[in-house]
Amino acid sequence: MRQIAKTALAPALPENPPVAARPQQNDRAHRVLSDAQPANSRWPARLDLLQSLSGLVLALFLVAHMFFVATILISHELFYSVARFFEGGWLFGEPQPALVSMVAAGVTGLLVAHAWLAMRKIPAGYRQYHAFSTHRRRLRHGDTSLWWLQVMTGFALFFLTTIHLYDMVSQPQLIGPYESADRVWTGGMWPIYLALLFTAEVHGGIGLYRLAVKWGWFVGDDANAGRRRLRHIRHAFSAFFITLGLVTLLAYVDLGRAHADRAGERYVPPGQTTVDHGKH
Repeated sequence: MRQIAKTALAPALPENPPVAARPQQNDRAHRVLSDAQPANSRWPARLDLLQSLSGLVLALFLVAHMFFVATILISHELFYSVARFFEGGWLFGEPQPALVSMVAAGVTGLLVAHAWLAMRKIPAGYRQYHAFSTHRRRLRHGDTSLWWLQVMTGFALFFLTTIHLYDMVSQPQLIGPYESADRVWTGGMWPIYLALLFTAEVHGGIGLYRLAVKWGWFVGDDANAGRRRLRHIRHAFSAFFITLGLVTLLAYVDLGRAHADRAGERYVPPGQTTVDHGKH
């Protein structure tokens, strides 16, 4: 009897919990998780790729531009010939300075686009900046500090470069040994060009290094060894082009000082009696 009573008094437990409430609970949880997750989009990756491509094009243009202006170290005639080459005299029969204006305007547009793409990742307020600064001090990671240096030099470049590009857009015909030297010395542009030299080469060197690391160029199988090798290449790149830029700027300063009493005079190559700078 005791055993029968115990069995009768035992609560009847359902073999399976109620299933009627399950679909509602699962649907509600699914909606909450779906709302919390950001929508999948490829645009951040696309914009990041565009930033990398625009930075690469600008860095390559910087290298080509540095070699172009450095032809003054070889001879005045060579610099003059290269300048007229970019004006399309060999194609149109006479130089067209408007081509230089078009190229300078295109570089300006690319610079603005690259700056806009890069600003997406810059701290937008004090709280973000404070969080990043705290993170950078605690982490003490070299590449993170390089990124911040790239941000600061990029901010300075946006103003320094636009000043130089404005001259190229508005006065493309004034590119030549005497004309450029007069702009550097008599026009008082040498402090801006000096600041532009350091910021551009540092920014470009860091940018190329970070591109190589990001996309795995020239890294090899050993990532740590590859980064060390790329750091050495970055230092050599910056040192070479800063040295070349300083020597070139000094050559323009010397020529400008010697030509100061005749500022505004156009350069005429030996054996030529007129200046073929287009119709100006």
